[in-house]
Amino acid sequence: RYSKKYGNYCRGLILEHSNRYNNNFEKLNREKEYSLEEAVELLTTFNLPKFDESVELAINLGVDPKHADQIVRGMVALPNGIGKDVKVLVFAKDNLAEDAEKAGADFVGADDMVEKVKGGWTNIDVVIAAPDMMAEVGKLGKILGPRGLMPNPKTGTVTTDIAKAVTEMKAGKIEFRVEKNGIIHNSIGKISFPKEKIVENARVFIDAILKAKPQAAKGTYMKKITITSTMGPGIKLDKIGIQDRV
Repeated sequence: RYSKKYGNYCRGLILEHSNRYNNNFEKLNREKEYSLEEAVELLTTFNLPKFDESVELAINLGVDPKHADQIVRGMVALPNGIGKDVKVLVFAKDNLAEDAEKAGADFVGADDMVEKVKGGWTNIDVVIAAPDMMAEVGKLGKILGPRGLMPNPKTGTVTTDIAKAVTEMKAGKIEFRVEKNGIIHNSIGKISFPKEKIVENARVFIDAILKAKPQAAKGTYMKKITITSTMGPGIKLDKIGIQDRV
């Protein structure tokens, strides 16, 4: 933990965990890869904070996202949702704007919403756009892109079927995209969910990642899978066993 380059300074950057985290960590067998059912059962025995933690999956993939043909990206509808109210912004006009409002979109607009986002407003989880709005929405790339909010036809967020897209997003359809270090990290529910619903969501999510495997990917595709709660330690999963069962 001592850096020749930065000396003792790096010691001050070492994050000290809470007693709750350390107590939960002690329950783990660090040499073991747990089945999904075992891991979820273990999660529910942890000492939990006062808020309803998210349950998250982190999957290390054997891909190099620097190459366009190895980017892993897509959408998946989790059968039990993710346990949060998804805020949806729709860029649309006229009839499509009406469809968005009827379907339950939180924010709907055209040029007025473009200007609002240009001003720095991004209090949303998903952005959907009608195709005829993309010329204007494209100008928001520097704002929406880094936040993973840019609409894309490949993920179903640029569409004329606005009502369907809004309904799916509000019901728990989520986007996944591999990060530059080859990891996909997403929330798949809440710790308050029944255990079987967490397991079901996890299986559907992992299956979607498997189906999204690029043809250019070589060697081991899923190198490591970890499940965790927001404030808890990561639990390594038996990646072979899980892939055999999804």
